Amino acid sequence: MSFDAVAGPQPLLTLFAPLQASRTPDGMLRMDERFVAGMTLHAQNWPGPVVAVLRDGGGAERPRTRSYHPDRLAFSVRLLPPHIPLEEALESQPGVVMAAADALDHLPLVDAARRRGLGVVLGVDRTLDSRLQAQMGARGLLRRLWGIGSNLRDERRRKRALRDADGVQMNGYPVSQEYRGLNGNSIRFLDNRLGPQMLATGAGMARRRAALAQGGPLRLVHSGRLEAGLGARRLVPLAAALRDAGLSFTLVIEGGGALLPAMRHQVAQLGLQDCVELAGPLDFAGALVPLLRERADLLVSCRTLAEPSDIFLEAMGCGLPVLGFDNAMLAPLIRDSAGGWTVPQRDIGAMAHRIMLLDRDRDRIAEAAQSALDYARRHDFETEFRLRAEHLREVFLRTRDERFVPGEWLRPHGRAGS
Repeated sequence: MSFDAVAGPQPLLTLFAPLQASRTPDGMLRMDERFVAGMTLHAQNWPGPVVAVLRDGGGAERPRTRSYHPDRLAFSVRLLPPHIPLEEALESQPGVVMAAADALDHLPLVDAARRRGLGVVLGVDRTLDSRLQAQMGARGLLRRLWGIGSNLRDERRRKRALRDADGVQMNGYPVSQEYRGLNGNSIRFLDNRLGPQMLATGAGMARRRAALAQGGPLRLVHSGRLEAGLGARRLVPLAAALRDAGLSFTLVIEGGGALLPAMRHQVAQLGLQDCVELAGPLDFAGALVPLLRERADLLVSCRTLAEPSDIFLEAMGCGLPVLGFDNAMLAPLIRDSAGGWTVPQRDIGAMAHRIMLLDRDRDRIAEAAQSALDYARRHDFETEFRLRAEHLREVFLRTRDERFVPGEWLRPHGRAGS
């Protein structure tokens, strides 16, 4: 049965996000830019009202957030205080609930939604292994052991919820490998925020090829949070190794985080100011995408955790090949796309050596750049969200209350409530 053959009230899509937002004194909503972009596409692809439920974070400032007028959003927003159970945001109106299996307080929503006759879909980003790896960075043996035990207990709850859900959306290769057997109605997607209009152009790719052929400094870029658990502490040593090996290069390190002050000190102490720029967090569309498209030849990543990273696909869509460690996310992405290279985990020497080799054979960089762009075109922001939207619609049709009778409704529209 299709959406056009169902009668009744418009279905409600309720998306619970493991994020915080806040309302400013003048009534504006302060929210993550990438989240708003995703919710806008959900609203465009869902044929009824859409509501986002987030925790109220008060007035704390967060990076990459903006203020939005509630009446100008394609979806409505409900902010819940920290002490209010998420289930209280559920409505009786027929529809689908989407929640995050990575967030423990979202797991009870599966049973709560089903009791109301609602379909429920869980999204999942992280594997147990990545959680355990992150826990190993905790200080103190007892704290690490407690964290490991807690993660193992939580994983049992998570797997039970994934089995019980009406559908599962898995972000990236590692979670697909780990959880695809739990639920027969699961899909894999590659999350990113690079729309078709942001993809590298033929003219831009030609300029990059010309710059590579001219033999100037190799233009490296990194993007992401500067945290120890995300491998950022290896970036300055990598730059030092390249400088000591005699490579002519520049490295722009985009992002903010706890390591930024120490990295600034390192750059100064090692005399790397001429080749390393710590740019801080940049606006995605207005600054980061132009940097990736016009001022870089290769994205370098020192991430070891097997977690999805939007920047890989976003860089590819900007015409950049990717070089990083062979973790369980990047290795299959490079295998499927031919859009870059991997080296053994945590081996900065191997990464520096590969960059030196690529500098001497720049045609390989240009070839991988084109492969990366071709792959990203098949997985751009809108394509991936259409896949997810179709999955959500199928869940609704499969789980809807049988009291509804055939009729003419549920036609997609641009605005889905505010």
